[in-house]
Amino acid sequence: MLLGLLLICVGWHTTPGGAEVVTSFEATCPRVFFRNTPPRIGLTPARLVRICQRYENQYRYATMYDKPNRIPLYSAYIYTPGNAKRPQNWMVEPQLVRSSLQPEMTSEKDLLKKRVTLAELRESQAVLQDYKNLIDYNRGHLNPNSHQPDLDAKKSTFTLTNTVPQYTKLNCGSWENYEDKTMKVKTQGCKETFAVVGAVPGNNYIAGGRVNKPSHLWSAACCYINNNRIRSWAMIATNDKDAVEELTLGQLEGKLAGLYQQNSISLFHSDCPRQ
Repeated sequence: MLLGLLLICVGWHTTPGGAEVVTSFEATCPRVFFRNTPPRIGLTPARLVRICQRYENQYRYATMYDKPNRIPLYSAYIYTPGNAKRPQNWMVEPQLVRSSLQPEMTSEKDLLKKRVTLAELRESQAVLQDYKNLIDYNRGHLNPNSHQPDLDAKKSTFTLTNTVPQYTKLNCGSWENYEDKTMKVKTQGCKETFAVVGAVPGNNYIAGGRVNKPSHLWSAACCYINNNRIRSWAMIATNDKDAVEELTLGQLEGKLAGLYQQNSISLFHSDCPRQ
């Protein structure tokens, strides 16, 4: 598929002044990636923005944001589920509007008080209005709040830069089952689990053509069992059916290469097993 194209059923300390919109994940928030190695997907850099997602003065996870389509291409995080309550309030990314704005995510209301117009905000990213009155689709997290350890970490996932229009039955059905049940089974025995969850831009849009509706959603994970053993697994789903297909990491990378029209794709460091 050409790239040009509700409600869904670990952070680390940094110093003040760190930015969210960055030129390099490796230089700013490498810890979120398995062996400090971001995915290599090979899409046009000019349309993609790297965000080290920051909340309460901590980098929580990383997002590659497709600014023209107003959806994340992927979010990468460390799987650390906790029992804090589910947040409700949604946020946006100020530095997608202007680099001089604050580096932490905030609410639309607060951002619009800081000499930012609604037109500027709408031009830079998706807004809450884009997701109102949807039929059969809702806001789907790539990095789900259920995979985060505490309330602040969970709140950080409630940014529209971590959200895509997801088929409601999938979001509250097979995909939710994968997030909440399959991941618990797959991570048994894992000392640390790194996840990357992404979307393949499709040919359809919501909000009058503003926000792309992905054709597929996918998820991959790589975990340390001990110093000599590493485990991986992967999933993919078409974004109009309530079904998830389990794959090996290598199979997912091969399938994504076709969907993204790339010669090859690498989601993790080469030490992560592909079979």
